[in-house]
Amino acid sequence: MKAKHYIIALASLSLSMAVSSCQDFLDTQPLGEELSENFFATSDGAVQATNAVYNQLRDFSVHTFSFIGIANVASDDADKGSTPGDAPAMGELDNFTATAANGLLDGFWQGHYLGIARANQVILRVPDIQMDDALKARLIAEARFLRGYFYFNLVRTYGGVPIIDELPPRDGSNSSKPRATREQTYDFIIADLNAAIEALPVRSAYPAADLGRITKGAAQGMLAKVYMYQGNWGQVLSLTDAVIASGEYSLYNNYALLFNLEGENSSESIFEVQCATLPQGGGGSQYAEVQSPRAPIPTGGWGFNVPSENLNNAYEDGDPRRQATIIYAGENLGDGITIPTVIDNPRYNQKAYVRATDPRSPNGLGDSGKNIRILRYADVLLMNAEAANQQGNTAKALTDLNLVRKRARGTSTTVLPDVTITEPTALRQAIWRERRVELAMEHDRFWDLVRQGRAGTVLRAVGKNFVDGKNEVFPIPQNRIDISGGLITQNPGY
Repeated sequence: MKAKHYIIALASLSLSMAVSSCQDFLDTQPLGEELSENFFATSDGAVQATNAVYNQLRDFSVHTFSFIGIANVASDDADKGSTPGDAPAMGELDNFTATAANGLLDGFWQGHYLGIARANQVILRVPDIQMDDALKARLIAEARFLRGYFYFNLVRTYGGVPIIDELPPRDGSNSSKPRATREQTYDFIIADLNAAIEALPVRSAYPAADLGRITKGAAQGMLAKVYMYQGNWGQVLSLTDAVIASGEYSLYNNYALLFNLEGENSSESIFEVQCATLPQGGGGSQYAEVQSPRAPIPTGGWGFNVPSENLNNAYEDGDPRRQATIIYAGENLGDGITIPTVIDNPRYNQKAYVRATDPRSPNGLGDSGKNIRILRYADVLLMNAEAANQQGNTAKALTDLNLVRKRARGTSTTVLPDVTITEPTALRQAIWRERRVELAMEHDRFWDLVRQGRAGTVLRAVGKNFVDGKNEVFPIPQNRIDISGGLITQNPGY
């Protein structure tokens, strides 16, 4: 863990050095701000500026409250949680009643565009620095991956969005742009990720001090996911084949431990947000706090994003992933904590839980060192399986699918038997079911349902107010429309 702390410390340092007047920036110039000329004069400045892009991944509006609302709570995997009157904006995401005034949607937009602005600083200014060429190329590639990832979250949430790929005007004038189309936004993401693939080293080529930095495999895996959302199955298969053939990744041997401290940056990790419990505070995120059990215990949190009854019932009998994903009222968690039976919600997210025995920041769970898993090897195998099935290679699809099931069942000989289905439509349904239970509460389910074309059918069946042709995307925040002077337009139906 020492190496991760080093990177987090650099990222925290670069946040204060690289971006000044952050609140003013968010209020008045949501698409970017310039840094001092002297900052981009040295190799050290280039590293710090790149670390500032990573730092934005831990932001509350990027991978915490808004993120779990959009990607999890809006799906059939989770309910809002907490108490009925707490955070009505989250309830609007849960019930598809959100309007352009929803603060969580505005925060998500702002947080991602701040990350894009920081990435643009690296991409456009680091090339002029006299420094080691290999390091320069790698830093620019990391920034291009991160910019592509920020845009991927935006396009899945809002549809086509303004593409900002330059520094803001020096005169401080409005730098707003109209929305690009969905296709143009995806083309931009693909260009960024392809550039990252060309320049990034493989995971094993990084020294220990750079643990957690973006790798070639991460860029290949993320680009495969981008192509999956476009239905380009040939590219999905080619890219996931490359990740598998690299030998850089493998399934971690214990699914339950994968989401604990032992599983951070494991053999299965392809891209996860690095957080740390620094002795002086800082370096963490509120990701765990907002989802931890809402109970009078030392590990208690806000209690949002609770696994739904529908998800609880989706697992096959005896599937150990249910217990590794869901905390139940009354459960003894093995770290000296027992969840009270009288609490506000019957279930909580086990994958976001920080054990009482884990290292703690002086700021508590509000500054947790819990890493946020974004892309792991099991996801790559399931993408490969879906693509192989779509391309008519049933045997390959079954091999991938059953590797994931074999890891989940461990040494058991009675649960999760191998899938033997060969009919393509039925096999696709089996792969989709496996994606749900394998990746439950890991921020894919809502977007998966949309790209599969069945969001309305599935979500209305669990009582959500999903309207076809409207709720596949969320409303553009009204604040962003107003700041642009009407240049940015609203999505249909809002």
